[in-house]
Amino acid sequence: MSIIPQEGEEAPLILSTADQTQHFHPPLLPEPKLICKVLVESKKLWFVAAPSIFSRLAMFSMTVVTQAFAGHLGDLNLAAISIATTVIISIAFGILLGMASALETLCGQAYGAKQNHMLGVYLQRSWIVLFICSILLLPLFIFAAPILKLMGQPTNVADQTGLVAVWLIPFHLSLPFQFTLQRFLQSQLKTAVIAWVSGITLAVHVLISWVFVYKLGVGIAGTAITLDFSWWLSVLGLFVYAVGGGCPLSWTGFSAQAFFDLWDFFKLSLASGVMLFLENFYYRILIIVAGYLHNTETAIDALSICISIFAWESMISLGFLAATGVRVANELGAGNANGAKFATIVSVITSLAVGIFFWSIIMAFHEALTMIFTSSSSVIAMVNKFSTLLAFTILLNCIQPVLSGAAVGSGWQGLVAFVNIGSYYLVGVPLGVFFGWLQFGITGIWGGMICGTVVQTLILAVITMKCNWEREAQKARSHISNANSFLPITSFCKCDRTSFCYNSPC
Repeated sequence: MSIIPQEGEEAPLILSTADQTQHFHPPLLPEPKLICKVLVESKKLWFVAAPSIFSRLAMFSMTVVTQAFAGHLGDLNLAAISIATTVIISIAFGILLGMASALETLCGQAYGAKQNHMLGVYLQRSWIVLFICSILLLPLFIFAAPILKLMGQPTNVADQTGLVAVWLIPFHLSLPFQFTLQRFLQSQLKTAVIAWVSGITLAVHVLISWVFVYKLGVGIAGTAITLDFSWWLSVLGLFVYAVGGGCPLSWTGFSAQAFFDLWDFFKLSLASGVMLFLENFYYRILIIVAGYLHNTETAIDALSICISIFAWESMISLGFLAATGVRVANELGAGNANGAKFATIVSVITSLAVGIFFWSIIMAFHEALTMIFTSSSSVIAMVNKFSTLLAFTILLNCIQPVLSGAAVGSGWQGLVAFVNIGSYYLVGVPLGVFFGWLQFGITGIWGGMICGTVVQTLILAVITMKCNWEREAQKARSHISNANSFLPITSFCKCDRTSFCYNSPC
């Protein structure tokens, strides 16, 4: 029996005086009702976030495993694989991951509006747009060595990084399909298959890395080849599930519609790409700056380990970004403005709690975490020096991805891109340069960049709090209606949401 009073019933009261004073006392049940709403929303959030976090951790851990194996081949190899994965791959990763978030907006809203057939069309459009962009990014890998030398990196580090970058081209070409298939599935809440594929792929990657490096002795090129193989194995698993019958309502086969409206899709994708690239690359600037220090290899290794730990934890934040984007897009597509707003609030609180937990882990166990990557005492000592900055960077970056997730779900990627440019590169980087000029070194530069993150988080928080969610819901419904204008609207939804139902009952 429900304890929540139904409509028309009088809520029970705890009376402290006579019955005639009853109307002056507020009912005591709204608080448990709020708790119930939070629990229900948290369940929906974690249903998407937990598999998303696991899959991102698993896929990123493949890069960390590769970096760890390379680190035991020598400091130069660790520096090379670190620059290749945390700088060069990061540029392509950030751009393509951001562009794929446009699919998150469109698929999430279409799924909320019950227009399942459009998800397959959007997926195919994203393949076309993102693969073309990945081809355009190839010179970054082919000419990695001369680019790094031009930036002032030591010749031996630049040459070794260039070798690794060329071998990582197949890995780079897998990203458009990996990112888009993940978003296609998670928008439909088919997150378990993503987690299973990622977990199996990680296990395979650890095994083949051990065989290639320790048994076959293939060196630094072999570590890159194992990464290529593992990411394409993951793509194959997701593709077979998506087109092989796992999504009968959303995948109806290849369609010529995929070639229409590519320009509009590209514009939204480009805004998304700029938004996430600026976030993803921001702290990688520290790796480049480290190349100008007197103890180059040690500095690069130490900062690469810090950034890798930060990026590892960021996979959790990106999981919340994805979950928030899906929840907000689904609610807006269904016309539920209050649901989208409430989902954002619950996501922010949950992510903040997780951030505080990992802040504590870094503060307490930073040396043990460093020893995963290297046994060099000089590198371990330098990472220990940076551990406090690393911990607070992780804490401050637990809120911003959730706010970006709300932007992705609503389609505000262009606005957030401008916020990122202003906060990161007009505030954070100049402050970092100023503190570095004051002889604070890497510590001062990092501290200035943290200030940029604070500014960005505050601006996004204000934008989110002032958002007119009803208007966003109307925009989402209008977009879905335009995309399906060839379908007659047969009825209005009879459920508690104000979405439209096309050719099918609610």
